[in-house]
Amino acid sequence: MARTSQRPSPLQWQVFRGSDAVRRDLVSTNQLRSTAWIRVRHDVYADSRIRLDHTLACRATALRLPVSAVFAGPSAAFLHGVAHAAGFNDDVHVILPPDLRPRSSHGLRIHATEIEADEVETRDGLRRTTVARTGWDVACWAELTHAVSIIDRLLRRGQVSRADLDEVLERHATHLSRSRAVRVFDLTDPRARSATESSLRIRLITAGLPRAVARHPVELTDGRVLHPELAWPEFRVAVVIEGRCPGERSPCLDGVDPELVHGHGRQQMAAAGWSVLPVTLYQMRREFTGFVTSVRFALLDRGWQP
Repeated sequence: MARTSQRPSPLQWQVFRGSDAVRRDLVSTNQLRSTAWIRVRHDVYADSRIRLDHTLACRATALRLPVSAVFAGPSAAFLHGVAHAAGFNDDVHVILPPDLRPRSSHGLRIHATEIEADEVETRDGLRRTTVARTGWDVACWAELTHAVSIIDRLLRRGQVSRADLDEVLERHATHLSRSRAVRVFDLTDPRARSATESSLRIRLITAGLPRAVARHPVELTDGRVLHPELAWPEFRVAVVIEGRCPGERSPCLDGVDPELVHGHGRQQMAAAGWSVLPVTLYQMRREFTGFVTSVRFALLDRGWQP
């Protein structure tokens, strides 16, 4: 049977060094093994009632880092509110000055690079990069589809603007990764409403298809407007994602039940002259090559010339 333990008041809802708590006689080594606590990192524990997300991972990591550490990249994006940027078990990304000769370790990705004072901010006791600097680091470090999906969300929420991204490119004009950042920024689209949409859009581009427009308005014969996840207006071809993703909205007709989109709504799009291709989450994960072929044929049939 799992051991239980009372939580001393100073440790309730806290993240703390286990050795420090034992030294202060707040808990014993055996008590740290009880269900009252969760081990987050080596010698770092937390009240087990705290949500296991990337914020907790960052808070735990901060206890073992110098005060000059700055959370960056996907970690900073999560701290800025992009929930899909990083999970509890993902590496925590941190910037440290090169002169400290820092080294990465399990669960910790250290980037030894310079950062300006105006690119750092502190909230809830955690030092993190500003949104614009976060966008730069994400573009340089993260896998392409993940990077674009994060910046899509920051743009959609209005936390960063195109002008901000242009400014950060200018600031890092001589950086070796600038060309990669330019490509990532160019592929972003603030109209995307989910990470799944963003990922699908980029995967279709990298598969050699023309760039689709996110949430393009399609007027139906009765005057209503539908916004499919992706569309090629020139060829009147659209893609809709079937099935809901956790925390993500399904496509919807303005003022109409969202569930109509994948049934009656799709038929109405066809009546308006559109070719509509549904894609399931299973196809995106397991049968994507076949789906790409279907989209390719639909575009070719509508006049696309590779």
